[in-house]
Amino acid sequence: MTREFLSAEWRYLAMLNYQVPAEWLAPFVPKGTELDLRDGVAYMSLVGFHFRDTQLLGIPIPFHRTFEEVNLRFYVKRVANGEVRRGVTFLRELVPLPAIAVVAQLSYNEPYRALPMRHRIDAATPDATPALVEYSWKGSSAWNRICVQPTGTTSPIRPGSEEEFIAHHAWGYTRQRDGSTIEYEVLHPPWRVWQLRTADFDDDSTVFDAPFAGALRRAPHSAFLADGSAVSLHTPTRLETASA
Repeated sequence: MTREFLSAEWRYLAMLNYQVPAEWLAPFVPKGTELDLRDGVAYMSLVGFHFRDTQLLGIPIPFHRTFEEVNLRFYVKRVANGEVRRGVTFLRELVPLPAIAVVAQLSYNEPYRALPMRHRIDAATPDATPALVEYSWKGSSAWNRICVQPTGTTSPIRPGSEEEFIAHHAWGYTRQRDGSTIEYEVLHPPWRVWQLRTADFDDDSTVFDAPFAGALRRAPHSAFLADGSAVSLHTPTRLETASA
């Protein structure tokens, strides 16, 4: 196993999921991987969550420990030594801290962008359902947001469910400037999820590229809120097959 590179808590993950044509995503599939489909259908997800207690190589970085992130992602997989590795690839990642965006862009070619951001979590305690979870970012003309209202109590993710397909990915894959691919492992315990009473997304269409911005104007195919957990990301490795 590779060395732990980053550790943090990811909390209150609002996940809005969209079915999209596979040909939209094909140009962004990292070399050495293939689209991961559910029942022959490609998905992308808009995800907002809260980073807490962030540490780099075990060292807390002052003023960069707690922040919001919103990302647009889709799902890929590859086979390594007979193991199917199901992973995530990002189309856009938003954070409020320019230093994080710059380091991620330069070091790993991740599609980060730094924008003013804020969040709101109403009536949340470790053992209670929050009344509302909202992540907002400032576009060119207005504040945009993901806002969800959960209902009931959390439940384990059912094996074989759409929630499992969306939330259970232990790998990340990123295309590099030379066309190769890096792979990194993402470790966390299984999450529990809330079903939602409402799921809203407001966007001025200046952050996400076409045709994805158009797809995001539709109602999501599904949406849920995951409770989150401690998470560790391990040092990336370059795929040998990527340069073949």
